Amino acid sequence: MSVKAFKLVSAVEREMLMGDKNYINIECIECCGKNLYIGTNDCFIYHFLLDEKISTAGKITFAATKQLHKYLGLKKPVSELKAASALTRLLVLCDNTIALVNMMNLEPVPTGARIKGAVTFTLNENPVSGDPFCVEVCIISVKRRTIQMFMVFEDRVQIVKEVFTPEQPCAVAVDGYYLCLALTTQYIILNYNTGVSQDLFPYCSDEKRPIVKRIGRQEFLLAGPGGLGMFATVDGISQRAPVHWSENVIGAALCFPYVVALDDEFITVHSMLDQQQKQTLPFKEGHILQDFEGKVIVATNKGVYILVPLPLEKQIQDLLASHRVEEALVLAKGARRNIPKEKFQVMYKRILQQAGFIQFAQLQFLEAKELFR
Repeated sequence: MSVKAFKLVSAVEREMLMGDKNYINIECIECCGKNLYIGTNDCFIYHFLLDEKISTAGKITFAATKQLHKYLGLKKPVSELKAASALTRLLVLCDNTIALVNMMNLEPVPTGARIKGAVTFTLNENPVSGDPFCVEVCIISVKRRTIQMFMVFEDRVQIVKEVFTPEQPCAVAVDGYYLCLALTTQYIILNYNTGVSQDLFPYCSDEKRPIVKRIGRQEFLLAGPGGLGMFATVDGISQRAPVHWSENVIGAALCFPYVVALDDEFITVHSMLDQQQKQTLPFKEGHILQDFEGKVIVATNKGVYILVPLPLEKQIQDLLASHRVEEALVLAKGARRNIPKEKFQVMYKRILQQAGFIQFAQLQFLEAKELFR
């Protein structure tokens, strides 16, 4: 049964990005606060400011204002963008090289610092160095079966570690010293400090695109066999039941308490609390789905959209209105981590009371009594 958890709102229209140049495609996106960056197939980076507007009726819209665009001088697509806001730097992967550019004017750093030989890269969101003026970057190297860890400063880069993997890695996420890797035939957890690795489960990267996503401290979300979204900790165990995706998931994101997935035709929303599918949004030609500081963004080749979550209280009231008491209570308990304690207690008491009246009206007196109590 469905819940309206998100609304899809357009953020950057096709005309703003490419005008009448049909050959331009969006390759990657990055969002940091109000700053939205788009990398394209013709080697440009575009910088927009996103302004969220709420109407008197409570409707949310986004106005994107173009700041500037910059040509990187190559005939290659911009494959990945990551912001390091503490350094006011944007890390740009193009033609197997990660360059550092200024977040505001998109100019390269004067020292020309760069990391060469990168297939893909990710940032360590739980860094081990303790230096606030440095970001830790993990790359899958063009060298076969090799992962490299770098420290990136404002104007220089420094290699920290090179790790060899049993098979060719094709996707990676990092938490502290732990790497969660999709290899050719399986997922593994690898501690790059001790070299100890642990097999998770088999997976064929030739048949499907692997998904490896850090979703919290020492926990990852992976695209498993049989269309399952699997959770794994750095100890190689799963503390949550899997969610059932379609077989051809392209991307996944987390917006607590929901896991959002993208395939060729739909965006699906599953609850992490009871693993049920709660919402399906038709979305054709999507190829990017990512979450940035709680903001979930999807993109086609031509446009960028934001999935705006409806307030949890509104979702709970909708469930109660449909007499779906169990689901409403599960969602209400799950909302505890998103709402200040005093506010939560007042809200939760009111929800228990409403749920009690619904059970009472359905002659479920024992259940109603427990809720009233």
